[in-house]
Amino acid sequence: MTLDPSDTRSSQPPTGGASPSPPTVPAIPEGAAVEDPPPVGPRYIWLMVLAQFGVFVAFITPIAISLAIRVEQLAPGNEEYLGYITGAGASVVMVFGPLLGVLSDRTRTRFGRRRPFMVAGLLLGVVSLIVMAQAPTVPLLGLGWILAQLGWGQVLGNLQFSTADRLPESQRGKVAGLIGFATQVAPVLGVAVAGGLSRNNLLLFLVPGVVGVVLVLLFVLLVHEDDSRARTFAEPLTPRTLLGKYLFDPRRYPDYSLAWLGRFLFYFGLTLNTTFTAFFFASRLGIGVQEVSGIIAVLALAGVVATTVGALGGGFLSDRLRRRRVFVSASGALFAAGAVTMAFAADLPLLIAGSLLSSVGIGGFAAVDQALLLDVLPERETDAGRFMAIIGFATSIPQAFAPLIAPLILAIGTGPGEDKNYLLLYTVAGLCTFLGGLVALRIRSVR
Repeated sequence: MTLDPSDTRSSQPPTGGASPSPPTVPAIPEGAAVEDPPPVGPRYIWLMVLAQFGVFVAFITPIAISLAIRVEQLAPGNEEYLGYITGAGASVVMVFGPLLGVLSDRTRTRFGRRRPFMVAGLLLGVVSLIVMAQAPTVPLLGLGWILAQLGWGQVLGNLQFSTADRLPESQRGKVAGLIGFATQVAPVLGVAVAGGLSRNNLLLFLVPGVVGVVLVLLFVLLVHEDDSRARTFAEPLTPRTLLGKYLFDPRRYPDYSLAWLGRFLFYFGLTLNTTFTAFFFASRLGIGVQEVSGIIAVLALAGVVATTVGALGGGFLSDRLRRRRVFVSASGALFAAGAVTMAFAADLPLLIAGSLLSSVGIGGFAAVDQALLLDVLPERETDAGRFMAIIGFATSIPQAFAPLIAPLILAIGTGPGEDKNYLLLYTVAGLCTFLGGLVALRIRSVR
């Protein structure tokens, strides 16, 4: 596929005299007709896919395996610390996410609104990886993960804001499918790399980080973003108005609210399912946590084809058929089936079967739910970053609280010295994702 040279155009600064202020764009109610932006070229699509792939290699590898290895090194036998660390990082994102989204919307530079935040996030993200690799204590490991959430989270967030700015409806499913596939394959690569570097903490974190830095910089340097210095806003940003932007009226945006709820339920189940993956596999297979990284990598590789079917199939078909809800609902049900299969698995073949079903569900949900979100996103022209950040609560709240709740579920029905109750944990996870898919069926403005 050839690259579109139009994506390399440079912005022209104002010349000679004062340029008139553009009119302020009023808020557009949910469901009102909004003019679509023009289609993007292949350059934008492929560099966006690669950039998000890179962020996930750098950012998700710690969740998948690296943090578990470090927790085991620093506090053997205390896997609950992993839940506290991931929960603390997600809590910080909840506080700062909408603030950073609003600031991105209102940033005025010759380089645009989104790219400055991507560069700043990259710098902080690299620092976070070094802190996690070298941390001598669990609290410092937790601090490193908080920095990672703020840094890499800002890179990922502004890449997603860019899709809200640039993608027309006819391309949202396809692009979301490609991104969904790439961001699910990325942890596979990350875990495979981590499996070979598990005895060198610095390389364990920095090698995936280098992949992320290189691929994001390609997007920052090669994709044009309009000069934003001439933008104007209806109201000044004060502490009071800023706090107000953390909230929205569900009655005014009912479909956006349902999209938020469905994503919350799905990611609550997903977080319950994935936070303790390394410990779960070690328990079921009777091996150590460090030894399990290679097995998880093999299982993840087996899910690549399933993820491709879910992400690309769901994304492309949802555009072609102009239907989102049925694909989101089916994805939630498939993930639930995979989680329950894993819950009852006592050997490797059943673990593989459950993993494959879950991979189809994750891929389909990640792609089609993202396209559905862009379809119902309110006030896209003025507040895309704000509403994309608020939808981020639907991911960050589960990431904050599910790891704290999971140890309580794991302890139900067990006594001192007994195995954790992974059966109940994975069953609850499946129920949450199933309900998350059902919520999408109540959305009315999207088929």
